[in-house]
Amino acid sequence: MPKLKTKSGVKKRFTVTATGKLKHGVAGKRHRLISHNSKYIRQNRGTEVLSDADKARVVGWAPYGLK
Repeated sequence: MPKLKTKSGVKKRFTVTATGKLKHGVAGKRHRLISHNSKYIRQNRGTEVLSDADKARVVGWAPYGLK
């Protein structure tokens, strides 16, 4: 059987933690920030851990894991 390809978007957008969870950037940080209040900007800073329901789908797009 041929090798399976990893989706290129998944390679760019997700990283795996030491315990096997998936980290991703938070949406809504790139532009139009002047219309959001400080609390919104502050709470969306950094990264978040992906939920277990979404993790199963993303792992299917990366058949050999992410480096």
